Amino acid sequence: MRPLFLIMGRSFAHFTIQGGMDTQDKFEIFLVAPPGLEDVLCAETRAAGFPDPKQVPGGVTFDGHWPDVWRANLVLRGATRVLARFGSFRAFHLAQLDKRSRKFPWGDVLPKGVPVRVEATTSKRSKIYHAGAAKQRVEKALHEEHGAIISNEAEIQIKLRIDDNNCVFSVDTSGETLHKRGHKEAVAKAPMRETLASLFLRQCGYDGTQTVMDPMCGSGTFVIEAAEMAMGLYPGRSRSFAFEHLVPFDPDMWKDMRAQTGPVLSDARFYGSDRNEGAISASRANAARSGVQERVQFDCKAVSEMQRPDGPPGIVIVNPPYGARIGNKKLLYALHAAFGDRLREAFGGWRVGIITTDASLASATKLRFKKPGPPVPHGGLKIKLYQTDPLP
Repeated sequence: MRPLFLIMGRSFAHFTIQGGMDTQDKFEIFLVAPPGLEDVLCAETRAAGFPDPKQVPGGVTFDGHWPDVWRANLVLRGATRVLARFGSFRAFHLAQLDKRSRKFPWGDVLPKGVPVRVEATTSKRSKIYHAGAAKQRVEKALHEEHGAIISNEAEIQIKLRIDDNNCVFSVDTSGETLHKRGHKEAVAKAPMRETLASLFLRQCGYDGTQTVMDPMCGSGTFVIEAAEMAMGLYPGRSRSFAFEHLVPFDPDMWKDMRAQTGPVLSDARFYGSDRNEGAISASRANAARSGVQERVQFDCKAVSEMQRPDGPPGIVIVNPPYGARIGNKKLLYALHAAFGDRLREAFGGWRVGIITTDASLASATKLRFKKPGPPVPHGGLKIKLYQTDPLP
């Protein structure tokens, strides 16, 4: 007989399910990635030692246990969210969805009376096609059978996806999106999210050992991310997560996990500059909150004044203004040209990465770029990474 339920890798042919979840059962963990950067996140996940990660549209999946969920939230710099796909069943109409949702062992994951919100999506391949109606059925079952408080403000979110009549339930274990590290209070105009910055750094070949410079640093995101990676500081070390409110959470194991740090990869220093004094003040404050202030240097200066640091060549990475984001694009070509001139004058052997919406602005630098990366959504725009080989 085909099982009615699949819960964390265990199949059940009837509704008499008792007890908590076996922590030894593996289940699918889904890492949400910025569209276009799934391959970069997959490489990071593999390098972090997670088992057999696979790139899929919208993210990365692997099979693991609850401690893997906690560690993914703690250590992965590029993931936007971590979802635990904790159970599934088949349903061909709303009445069946309602009935099986009422019998579903929510208590394996959700404490009694916890505030919850539900999000549902459906596909054309399913007989249940109305996402709003599916959401209502699950919310009602959660409230009436499990005592859950349904609230749009709840930190814990259950995600239901119905595809080919298969109803898959996930819980968002992150809560606030993972770019919120808990360190950045001061923000400049049009900031780059930390998750995106870390993936662009990795795409540029940064591995924690090279010097990194950002001559239009804004609130210092690239510089601080690079310094944290070099120092072995985990991105989630200073914040809380939604998984701390779930049944499988083990506070003692989490305390031990959180007390660890990654390997120190280098003693490199990192440099940022900006002509805006407010941006430099913000960068310094953010670096101090992140604990990397001894490794970074922020100076108020124009792009044409940037100086090559002592030591071997490194990476210059920049997210310059691109017209649609800030100001008038026509006024930006001179800025990009000056940037390219200074790089050719003083930064031989360094590699360059520019994030922009417009190929013509990148071309204004007169640098020789490789084929740009895929378009990535950012602030309502599509941005691409343009990068060079080592400059002659």
